[in-house]
Amino acid sequence: MPSYLQTESISKRIGDLILFENININIDKDRKIALIARNGAGKSSLLDILAGREEPDSGKISRMNGLKTGYLEQNPVLNEANTILNEVLHSSDEMNTVLSQYHKFVEDNDTKNLEHILSEMDRLKAWDYDSKVKQVLTRLKLDDFSKKIQNLSGGQKKRVALASVILGEPELLILDEPTNHLDLDMIEWLEDYLFESRITLLMVTHDRYFLDRVCDEIWELDEQVLYKYDGNYSKYLEKKDQRISNILSETDKARNLMRTELDWMRRMPKARSTKAKYRVNEFYNLQEKASVTIKEEKINLNVQSARLGKKVLEVKNLKKSFGDLKILNDFSYIFSRFEKIGIIGRNGTGKSTFLNMLTGKLSPDSGEVDAGQTVNFGYYTQEGIKINENEKVVEVAQSIAEIVTLSDGNKMSVTSFLNYFLFPHKTQYSYVSKLSGGEKRRLYLMTVLMRNPNFLILDEPTNDLDILTLNVLEDYLKDFSGCVIVVSHDRYFLDKIVDHIFVFEGNGVVKDFPGNYTQYRDHYEKLEAARPASTAKEKTVRQKPLTEKKKLTYKEKIEYETLQREVEELSRKKIVLEEEMNSGRFGADDLVKKSEEYGIISSNLDEKEMRWLELDEMNG
Repeated sequence: MPSYLQTESISKRIGDLILFENININIDKDRKIALIARNGAGKSSLLDILAGREEPDSGKISRMNGLKTGYLEQNPVLNEANTILNEVLHSSDEMNTVLSQYHKFVEDNDTKNLEHILSEMDRLKAWDYDSKVKQVLTRLKLDDFSKKIQNLSGGQKKRVALASVILGEPELLILDEPTNHLDLDMIEWLEDYLFESRITLLMVTHDRYFLDRVCDEIWELDEQVLYKYDGNYSKYLEKKDQRISNILSETDKARNLMRTELDWMRRMPKARSTKAKYRVNEFYNLQEKASVTIKEEKINLNVQSARLGKKVLEVKNLKKSFGDLKILNDFSYIFSRFEKIGIIGRNGTGKSTFLNMLTGKLSPDSGEVDAGQTVNFGYYTQEGIKINENEKVVEVAQSIAEIVTLSDGNKMSVTSFLNYFLFPHKTQYSYVSKLSGGEKRRLYLMTVLMRNPNFLILDEPTNDLDILTLNVLEDYLKDFSGCVIVVSHDRYFLDKIVDHIFVFEGNGVVKDFPGNYTQYRDHYEKLEAARPASTAKEKTVRQKPLTEKKKLTYKEKIEYETLQREVEELSRKKIVLEEEMNSGRFGADDLVKKSEEYGIISSNLDEKEMRWLELDEMNG
C-alpha cells in the first residue's frame, strides 16, 4: 500500500513550551486516522505541519509527488467577497473554473457566453459534478448558493470551508474539528460520507461515536510523545488501558529489583571495583525505570451548588417569532429538581433563543417564565464570556471569587482551584491570549461553575473541549444535584447525561421524548421505516409542515396521554431492574426470573414508545 506522507523526528515548540519531540509518522493510502490529545498539547500545530502550512523546528517531512491534500482548519479563512458557490469552486481546476463561469453566466443571463460554456460542460461531463456540489451544499444547509461569505455566521463559514475541501476531492483529507457547528443530521451525513468513501483521512475530533465508526487508527499525543493504536476508538480505550497496566507492572518490578540493588549498593560500598561497575550502571538504569509515573491529569469538578427549592422553573404558554420564523408556539413545561434535559434540532430552529428566554436575556412575545426564588442559573453560552486577552488566567478567576467552596463544604483558594482545572502555576500567570481555543473554553466553564449554580444551562459545551475534559464533565453532570439543560450535537455526551430530550422540529414545534439521543434516533428510524413509501416521498418532495397533519381524535388523545404515563412508568421499572441485576445480591434462579421480566418490560416499552411516537407525530 503506497505511503502518502512520512515524517522523520519532527519537533515543535512555542517559546519554552515543547509541544512534541522526535515524532515519526507514516500515513498510508486508505487509512482513516484520528488524532486525540488534551487541549494545548499541539494537535492543531501538528496538523498545520502535516498540511504544509507550518514547518517543524527540526526533522524532515516527505510527501508523495503530486499529493493532493485538502485541509479544513479549525478557524478557516475565506474570501469574504465570494458567494458560497464561488468559494467552493474557487480552485484553478478546469472543472471548477467551467462550473463557476456557467453559474455566473446563468445569473447574469449572459446568453452570448452561455452557449459556449454549455458545450464545455458537456465536454467535461460536468453536470454530475454540478449536481454533487449542490447536493453537498444542501446537506450542509447552505441552500442560498448566491449568498456572500461576508453575510454568513461563523458556523456557516466553517460549513462552507468543509464543503470546499470535500468537493476538492483530495487524496489526503485533513480535518480539524469538522463536527463543530454541524447539527446532528449533518454530523450523521458526514459520518456516512467519510465511512463509505475511499479517501485517506487524518482528523482531530472529540466526537467519540464519529471516531468509533469512521477511524481505523488512533494517534494520541501525550507528554510530547505520539502513541499509535490500530483500531477504532473502542479498541484504543482497550489498548491504552493495557499499555498503562504494562507500564505500571514493569515499574513495580523495577522498584522491587531496585530495592535489592540498593541493598547491595549499601552493603558493599568497597566492592565497587571495575568488575562490579556493571552492577552500578544497572542500578541507575533500574532507578530510572522505577521513577516512571503515569501522569493521569484529572479535572476536579466537585464545586458546591446552591440549595434548590421545590419550585424550580415554570414555563407557561410561551410564544416567540422573528417575522415569519416561528420559534415557539404555546410551549409550556414545569421543570423539576434533578432532571437532565437534552435539546436537539436543526440549526436555526431556536434552541439558543429558547435558552435566552429561560434565563431572561430575551423576552417572549407572550407567555410567562417563572423561576423559583432559590434558582441560581449557570449559563454556558456558545459565544463564551468576553475575556480580556491581556488579562492573566488567575486574574480572570479572581474577578469572580478569591475562595471557592467545594461540595464537601471545604474551601479552596482560587489558585489551587485553577490547578484542578489543569491550569498549573506557570499557566495561571500566562496571558489569556496565549491559551488554545480549548483551554479558553475550559477556563470559561470554570468561571460558570465557580458561581455555585443549581440550574445549569449548557449551550454546545463540547465544542473545542478535549475528551479528557468531556469525560470528567460528564461524570460531574451525572451526579449534579440540580437541574441541567444541555444543547449539544455530541451524541455520546447526550447519551451519557440526559434522561429525556426536547426535539426542536421547526415552525414552533417542540416535542418531549422520554429517553436519550440513541433511543430517540432508533425510534425515529423505526417510524420512518414503517411509513408507506408514498408518504416518505411526499414528505421529501413537498415538505408539508407538521401543522397540516391529521389531528388526533378524542379517543387518540386519551390514548396518547395514557401512553405517556405508561412509558414513564415502564422506563422507571426497567432502570430499577437493571440496577437489581447488576447489584450482585441475587442468586442464579432469581436472576433468570428478573431477566425474563426485563425482556417482557423492554418489549412492552418498545411497543408503547412506538405507538406514542406515532400519535405524537400526528399531534404535532
